Amino acid sequence: MEFGAASSRVLNSNHFLCLIPNPKKFQSQIDLPSLNLRLPSNASFQISSSISRRDCTFKATLKDTSTSTPTVKKMSGNEFELSSLTALSPLDGRYWSKVKDLAPYMSEYGLIYFRVLVEIKWLLKLSQIPQVAEVPSFSEEAQSYLQGVIDDFSMNDALEIKNIERVTNHDVKAVEYFLKQKCQSHPEIAEVLEFFHFACTSEDINNLAHALMLKEAMHTAIFPVMDELIEAICNMAKDHAHIPMLSRTHGQPASPTTLGKEMAVFAVRLSRERRDMSQIELMGKLAGAVGNYNAHLVAYPDVKWPQIAEDFVKSLGLSFNPYVTQIETHDYMAKLFHAIIQFNNILIDFDRDVWSYISLGYFKQTTKAGEIGSSTMPHKVNPIDFENSEGNLGVANGGLSHLSIKLPISRWQRDLTDSTVLRNMGVGLGHSILAYTSTLQGITKLQVMRRYGVPEPYEKLKELTRGRAVTKESITQFIEGLELPKEAKSNLLKLTPHTYVGAAVELARTVDVAVNLVNKTKVFEIHSVKS
Repeated sequence: MEFGAASSRVLNSNHFLCLIPNPKKFQSQIDLPSLNLRLPSNASFQISSSISRRDCTFKATLKDTSTSTPTVKKMSGNEFELSSLTALSPLDGRYWSKVKDLAPYMSEYGLIYFRVLVEIKWLLKLSQIPQVAEVPSFSEEAQSYLQGVIDDFSMNDALEIKNIERVTNHDVKAVEYFLKQKCQSHPEIAEVLEFFHFACTSEDINNLAHALMLKEAMHTAIFPVMDELIEAICNMAKDHAHIPMLSRTHGQPASPTTLGKEMAVFAVRLSRERRDMSQIELMGKLAGAVGNYNAHLVAYPDVKWPQIAEDFVKSLGLSFNPYVTQIETHDYMAKLFHAIIQFNNILIDFDRDVWSYISLGYFKQTTKAGEIGSSTMPHKVNPIDFENSEGNLGVANGGLSHLSIKLPISRWQRDLTDSTVLRNMGVGLGHSILAYTSTLQGITKLQVMRRYGVPEPYEKLKELTRGRAVTKESITQFIEGLELPKEAKSNLLKLTPHTYVGAAVELARTVDVAVNLVNKTKVFEIHSVKS
């Protein structure tokens, strides 16, 4: 048979073979079985004409009638409302329940809330400056009203500001307009509505709002989980302080250590980063359009605006940055995010080590009824918590790394590139929290395995020794009969009464310490009873 072109395609029901006879040689009808074509039974083919002779030659052409893409339902984004199923970020969908504690601070709602807070606090500050006579001191009732706007700020208020923004196309101006509407019914505050946002550029409000968002998120959501994680690893260190473990360097067996000591290394490393992180100053500015108090000094030249700004920023619980452009320089943010990255890097190291200890059999994982470890291998209990943690730490570090590299850079006195980037602070923090909780969950499932998992070891030894003379030969025979690794059997066979003493020597040498501790306990108990 002569084919026009070679093809390696496998024929199936979506292909047909078109046999085009050579017009010079066909004379009799084709006998299909004699062609010895290897086609599936459901393959379809066609012959364009009959042939009068069997020894004729003809050409074959393979035509592909299959479609390259399967039929997919056409969907439009207009059909979707935001929900856990339609959210683009898994933080807002699948993982929402684990990261929602960040939402009051790192969400769009959080940003709007803290803008409202800063604007109101600035108006109150102006009322305390004698030279700003146009904003007299507020009565206690007016102060209480303004504080109530902050304390009672709701989701509906935030939505109202978003509605105003659709008209203004400016998010900070929308907050100013909202506050004017909110306060125009109060006669005292209505007299000074135009002093909302006085002498401020948007970044005076934004930088303080972002700093407050970070401050509250770190202290309310991030630090508590970090502390819980460090405590859990400390407990692992103490609980397993006595459990010997063969250490490994370069992936090879090395000198002995203990499982607890190796856990202690991570606890100390993480706590050091946690301490350094808490000492980073979160900074703010209120210096106007380019950091020089231009508008402030034109309006009220006798006011010491740099001092007023410093007092105001510090009153919010932030540190003051006196040397800025239109924006706060974001150097503290870079420092903070780098510190979180380092904390996360250490935790990745921990996750990988525990994963490896599970693989070596040092740990086993408890199971929960109904949980499935593998879709095809039901016997498996995979270390998914530590794997999920490692993966999310990588995602977190990627986002935080970009923030820390990009934010300190701004063209001249300001460009807008930081604005859109700052809206992603919650992404890096969210994936970090998700990782911390995954590691914590994994730790709760860990159990130290009995070495080699020999079932009923006590009963086996009891059967050998009870009422019988124990000889070297009987012990050797007993060890040889155990289902143990060859190396473990060899080590057991080498033991003698002189070498099988464990830590007895060290315990004997330190008996005074133990005695003193016991004596102190007894003395304390006696005094407690007498008192």
